[in-house]
Amino acid sequence: MFARRVDTSRDLKRFIDFPYRLHRRDPVWVPPLKHDVRALLSQQKNPFFDHAEADYFVAERNGTVVGRIAAISNKLHNETHDDRVGFFGFFECEDDPATAHALFDAAAEWLSAKGHDVMRGPASFSVNDECGLLVEGFDTQQTLMTPHNPRYYIALLEGAGFAKAKDLLMYHRGVPDGLTDTPLPDRLSRAINTITRRQGLTIRPLNMKDFANEIELVKKIYNQAWEKNWGFVPMTDAEIDHLAAQFKPVIVPDLVPFVEKDGEVIGFGLALPDLNVVFRSNRSGRMFPIALKLLWQLKTQRIHRLRVLLLGIVPKFRGKGIDAVLYHWIWTKGHEHKIRWGEAGWILEDNPAMRQAADKVGFEPYKTYRLYDRAL
Repeated sequence: MFARRVDTSRDLKRFIDFPYRLHRRDPVWVPPLKHDVRALLSQQKNPFFDHAEADYFVAERNGTVVGRIAAISNKLHNETHDDRVGFFGFFECEDDPATAHALFDAAAEWLSAKGHDVMRGPASFSVNDECGLLVEGFDTQQTLMTPHNPRYYIALLEGAGFAKAKDLLMYHRGVPDGLTDTPLPDRLSRAINTITRRQGLTIRPLNMKDFANEIELVKKIYNQAWEKNWGFVPMTDAEIDHLAAQFKPVIVPDLVPFVEKDGEVIGFGLALPDLNVVFRSNRSGRMFPIALKLLWQLKTQRIHRLRVLLLGIVPKFRGKGIDAVLYHWIWTKGHEHKIRWGEAGWILEDNPAMRQAADKVGFEPYKTYRLYDRAL
């Protein structure tokens, strides 16, 4: 068994199509839109490739794809951390160690040739994208912009010499069906109001009429807010603009709060309705008619689940309870939009401040992803 490089448009189509066949009987797996996957992988369309490069590989048996992987060299990561870590991502594989070894060996050889001494993953393409291998919570629903994998992937990675680098924790609040009411206790709301009043904070939703300038505020805060996090890679202006354009049609302004003090924005949160509620039924991954159904459900508030993707505060104002204020705002406003269940994360296992903030508003850990390392 060996893995070969994706060289043609036909190869790329087979690379993209493989998970739809592999996971077709998994009721938890949510098929991404193939159009979005193709754009993500495109070195012409994805601004990630302004500072990175990647190659894609497939393993075949009797002419049929049985596994795939991407090898990723992210110069911005190496400059930020002064290391030689390379990444693998988009890993999908049948339950066969020989196939997994062939894929990992192909990625390792490519990364070694680029000068890397560690292979880390899965990350598709970085910690700013989908990352981590699911190791706990296999029976939970897959939420927006999170990966899902079979349980046997753990054995495939660990059998190929990978060891834990870091766990990423997911938190949730409410009943999974997103329908049962779970309001916040009055005492918590009083505590949040006290924090807000004493620190002279103002909280407001995103202003869609001034979207471009709002995104400029996000750029100003984002890299400050996460720069000390393990594995953090700054996002370029082009990457933030690219994501903003993708998110804009599905943003609910109330779920994107900005915190201001003395007229200056010092933090923000980003939550989106869990679009996977709609995508789950779209087993083919085609854009239409699912896009129309999605927009209709958003307009009529038929999606009762959300995911908190980002929560960032500039360093000067950390440790003052502002993270809990943002969580409280998102949950309260989500409740007004008929949302009854929420997921927050991921949060690093060794980030006590963010874990405590989630705890304060009733979020509980329920799922774990893991990043793995292997020496090259």
